[in-house]
Amino acid sequence: MATADTIPAWIAMFIGIYAFAAAMGELRLPGTWKAMMQDFEQSPGMRFIAGILTLTLGAVIYLVVPWRPDDWLFIAVSALGGLLVLEGIVLLAAGERFVTFGRWLIASASEVWAGLSAILGAGCIFVALSRLGTF
Repeated sequence: MATADTIPAWIAMFIGIYAFAAAMGELRLPGTWKAMMQDFEQSPGMRFIAGILTLTLGAVIYLVVPWRPDDWLFIAVSALGGLLVLEGIVLLAAGERFVTFGRWLIASASEVWAGLSAILGAGCIFVALSRLGTF
């Protein structure tokens, strides 16, 4: 069970698993992210639901992580929660512009982004395991 001292590590673990798995999906089947962005672009309802979920997830992360200014992981995970709240607000208020930006990012270099996502995911998993005492 998570304690106040391990909450950021657990959040980093699950973010790492998500980032790594998403990267493996894109690298295994290139073009998946581009197709998802096209679906996202054509569905205002999907953008709205994604905005609500992103805002909620960010708020939960931000609220459950205790503030410890002397620990970089606590600060990073809290900042991530705040950024997710901001992303959710942007999706709800200007989702079509957000999709245009996302399409521009993914359009030509999805393999590069997938590689970066895999590295970020592996890094988050490593940090989490180190903090949880399994390394």
